[in-house]
Amino acid sequence: MALHTLIAGTGRHIPSVVVPNWDFLHHRFLGPDRRPVDKTNAEILAQFEAITGIRERRYAPADMVASDMAFEAARDALDSSGVDPESLEGIIVAHNFGDVRPGSHRTDMVPSLAARVKARLGIRNPASAAFDLVFGCPGWLQGVIQADAMIRSGQARRVLVIGAETLSRVCDPHDRDSLIYADGAGATILEGVESGGPVGILAHAVRTDAVEYSKMLAMGPSYEDGASPGDLFLKMEGRKLYKYALNHVAGAMQQCLDRAGVPLGAISKILIHQANLKMDEAIVDALYKGAGLEPAPAGVMPMTIAWLGNSSVATIPTILDLILKGELEGHAVHPGETILLASVGAGMNINAVAYRVPGPPH
Repeated sequence: MALHTLIAGTGRHIPSVVVPNWDFLHHRFLGPDRRPVDKTNAEILAQFEAITGIRERRYAPADMVASDMAFEAARDALDSSGVDPESLEGIIVAHNFGDVRPGSHRTDMVPSLAARVKARLGIRNPASAAFDLVFGCPGWLQGVIQADAMIRSGQARRVLVIGAETLSRVCDPHDRDSLIYADGAGATILEGVESGGPVGILAHAVRTDAVEYSKMLAMGPSYEDGASPGDLFLKMEGRKLYKYALNHVAGAMQQCLDRAGVPLGAISKILIHQANLKMDEAIVDALYKGAGLEPAPAGVMPMTIAWLGNSSVATIPTILDLILKGELEGHAVHPGETILLASVGAGMNINAVAYRVPGPPH
């Protein structure tokens, strides 16, 4: 018998404010030169949807911040799983901007978001260490890797990992890239279980290419000349990031599978960070091509980006919760199946996790 890290519960918070693409038809988009973009908004939006697959996104209402959504996702995971909150020996909240209130553009991270969630959940257990993790969009998955290390080393038996973000409040409204960003939160409870066979988290892979690529996502001034000079907004070198992802993400995913001893053909689902439909398709195609298994099987990569947009650290835990609760039409995972999770984002950071659902094969 050996100790393995299993998923004991999942939860999510999908914000209530729906923002369709047509809401931007009369928006003022500017380029890095601060001049109007040489296309009509209708052309911009048509091209944007064709590339990213995004038709609408979700924004947090004015009375909610990231820690509020993190709390709601955590409560959902605890309620739906029946796990006692006091049994948690770790609470990790992945985010990148803390709590940002509407119109302020200022981050609020003291106390940590994890401490705020723990307090709102009413958890008094002092052994439940609460801390934040900043790792770009792969932050939630990195939190899962951290929780696995804590469990395997005996530091904790049960850990709550949350990803929560309000990207809508840190993006430049005059930058076309702002169309990508969304808000949300997802939560996962991980626990150590003794098992005679390999189940749960089988392996993971992580890489950071900071020297050459760390500034592909960074904070910078608005493209609008009249904006406050002290305000900074999320800026992205989209073309370079796309190329970087195509060159490196599939390799990290394959490395993870090699460490797990699982062939790509045995993977039933790939849950990849929902950043850009065309980019995600290209990454998965590269993975299968590299393994000599192209084309990728139909339905292997569930997508929520069309209606949820890119909610950063919340994308993978949200889609995981939807699937495990049978609420994503056409997608399910069954006992004995192995799934692959992967993400890429600011840093530049990439990670991947192979997970086998416990139980006999379906």
